Amino acid sequence: MDTYDLLVIGAGPGGYVCAFRAAQLGLKVALVEKRATLGGTCLNVGCIPSKALLHATEHVSWARHHAAEEGIKLGAVEVDLPTLLKRKDAVVTKLVGGVAQLAKARRITVLTGSAAFTGPKTVRVTPTAGAATEVTAAAIVIATGSAPVELPFLRFDGQTVVSSDHAIAFDRVPKQLVVVGGGAIGLELGSVWARLGSEVTVVEFLPKIIANYDDDIVRNFTRLLQKQGLKIETGAKVTGFAGGKLQAEREGQKLEFTADKVLVAVGRRPYTDGLGLENAGVALDEKKRIQVDAHLRTSAAGVWAIGDVVAGPMLAHKAEEDGVAVAEWIAGKAGHINWDLVPGIVYTSPEVAGVGLSEDAAKAKGIAVNVGRFNFGANGRAIAAGATDGYVKVIADAKTDRLLGAQILGANAGELISEIVTHLEYGGSAEDLARTIHAHPTMSEAVKEAGLAVSKSALHAL
Repeated sequence: MDTYDLLVIGAGPGGYVCAFRAAQLGLKVALVEKRATLGGTCLNVGCIPSKALLHATEHVSWARHHAAEEGIKLGAVEVDLPTLLKRKDAVVTKLVGGVAQLAKARRITVLTGSAAFTGPKTVRVTPTAGAATEVTAAAIVIATGSAPVELPFLRFDGQTVVSSDHAIAFDRVPKQLVVVGGGAIGLELGSVWARLGSEVTVVEFLPKIIANYDDDIVRNFTRLLQKQGLKIETGAKVTGFAGGKLQAEREGQKLEFTADKVLVAVGRRPYTDGLGLENAGVALDEKKRIQVDAHLRTSAAGVWAIGDVVAGPMLAHKAEEDGVAVAEWIAGKAGHINWDLVPGIVYTSPEVAGVGLSEDAAKAKGIAVNVGRFNFGANGRAIAAGATDGYVKVIADAKTDRLLGAQILGANAGELISEIVTHLEYGGSAEDLARTIHAHPTMSEAVKEAGLAVSKSALHAL
């Protein structure tokens, strides 16, 4: 039986980062992954391939709709879908190969196969072919991630009713694509196929899409998506699919949406299937997430859990921070995570990003806030780049001026939000943000101006 200081089950962003940090700290580490490649959902079928598709199709959209107005004549713009998908696959191959090289360089033992606890400290790793291996470790980290939620009346068949795993690899552009769910995944993949020619309808049960964002952000974002051709149907409960039509109802009214593809993107569930958690004494909560304490320790001594299998946002960067902190705690170091400051991003065009407390949430809690807004339409770099849609919104405590959160609708919002995270991390104020020097001309100046606007001091807006 092989013995290690640390065994990590699952090689997604949380798992492999945990293994890497532990190896840096001198631990003997094994990493178990059921896929033939490392990187988990994110690198193989999630974050990375979807962003490659978003990037490519943004070029298509720009060439068709904006090149001429900038004096660039391209003629007919055609899409070679097989080549576009081939490039997406090449991006994935490069990144998963890079993770494998890093694991090798850090002398991490990679075990390919499905893992299952056989006892509190032992795990059986069963490959697709060959004999199983028994592994024991002083510490074990569960990092098995999540899987798409499947609706009982919309079972995935991989052809017509599909998950996000399938929707990154359609062999043809669907004529009519219906997306069930108005969250980040559905809107991103809906945008991809809309740019390539699909008639896309998004059907959302809640009164608004991207429900965690403020009403004003969502209202403006919805309008921009509609201008791009996406049909947005909110407050609609899906009831079934038959005869090429998705059925739904809203306030007693029957609705039907014709579709040759239905993408179900209503969320993800913690993936603990077949892990044998009962053999280790690992308890689950009412939502079938692994129960953990403030240091991500499970109910079983020496077993931790991180990322999507525990409570919190199901985001790769959150899982990475979990992984680093747990590796440091296991090694006797002082790990740190601030779960209140995990940014969320929707990688559409324009992007939407948020962190911390929103304006609506602050008001719901009875917290008096001052809000600063600044439109990209008044930002020089945004005007030059033709990226004037959207704005930055900064939320600060009305009494202390301490930053509470921010939301951004606009190009590169996912990059711009990082500065807000930094100021929030050290407890900065709106004035701190406003007095931080920003290079000119950059879109980041809109962040500075929003900080100034909290005290009604914006320089480039009335």
